[in-house]
Amino acid sequence: MKKVFLIALALLMVASVTLLAGSGDRLGTAGAQELRIPVGSRGVSLGGSMVASASGVDALFWNPAGAADLHGTEAMFSHLDYFADMNVEYVALCTNIEGIGTLGASVKVLSVGDILRTTWDDQQGISGETFNPTFSVVGLTFARRFTDRVSFGATAQFVNEKVEQVSAHGVAVDFGFTYTPYWRGLKFGVVVKNLGPQMKFEGSNFDVTVRPPDSDPNATTKQLSTENNAFELPSSVQFGVAWNVLNNSADLKNKFELSSTFQSNNFSQDEIKGGAEYSYNDMFFLRGGYVGSGQNDYMFGPSLGAGLKLRWSQTHISFDYTWQKTDFFTGDDQYFTVKLSF
Repeated sequence: MKKVFLIALALLMVASVTLLAGSGDRLGTAGAQELRIPVGSRGVSLGGSMVASASGVDALFWNPAGAADLHGTEAMFSHLDYFADMNVEYVALCTNIEGIGTLGASVKVLSVGDILRTTWDDQQGISGETFNPTFSVVGLTFARRFTDRVSFGATAQFVNEKVEQVSAHGVAVDFGFTYTPYWRGLKFGVVVKNLGPQMKFEGSNFDVTVRPPDSDPNATTKQLSTENNAFELPSSVQFGVAWNVLNNSADLKNKFELSSTFQSNNFSQDEIKGGAEYSYNDMFFLRGGYVGSGQNDYMFGPSLGAGLKLRWSQTHISFDYTWQKTDFFTGDDQYFTVKLSF
């Protein structure tokens, strides 16, 4: 186990050096942006600062190492009213198997809605025909505690993008650590996200039937395929810290936690995220967060959320809602999440 830990730590250091080399000069050069879309109301309401504090099924997206803290089984269902009338659906399930670790699976589907089809002969889309691109990510997660203080987790994500008869497929890997020193309520985390090879669109829509210039009008036409460039994944490395402010308090019903994350992107400017969560009796929750960047025209801003957890015997069910400010588009992002624990 110690050898596995050292190998994983070495990989993390190598990946961090590579990703920290990014800058704003590469803005807009990465594809598969659906990998970046956050899921789950709680994490978004905290400004995305859950690298150190994520646990259970929430951790599958934010930092898979946090899933190692799970006892039992959890399921999550999340819906996002995204900007520009897009929607994101997310389903995740994870369970702890004694002596092995935590296993998880997730599916994220981005729906951009119907798009008016245009052609060279119908550039205004007068025909009224539409098409609906699909973007999906399927994830498989494994997490395990190395010690009572250190946990490790990794997620393999299978990416599929399809537009008409053109598609791209790829694999992205997330892996991270959490460290709990059991000192003054502090917890630390680090995660590398969306590490993987380039993707490339291919398909019959790239085929073009032409007649060679200056050829006999009766000559047979030829079918050619246009060449499409490959694109990189939106990789990043994130460092986070969480602090349970009331850790030493005798009042066990009230909990107040602060969290912060620094995210270095390989394709754009860095981001700073922060959040705060107050909970009463592990039943009522109020949250707020903010994410900022030095990038010009950065579109996301503050977020607010609330949650309610109900208990029936050994089963817990949580309802969470989050609003996030979004610039440049009509309507802000709204997240609705239901989570079951048993």
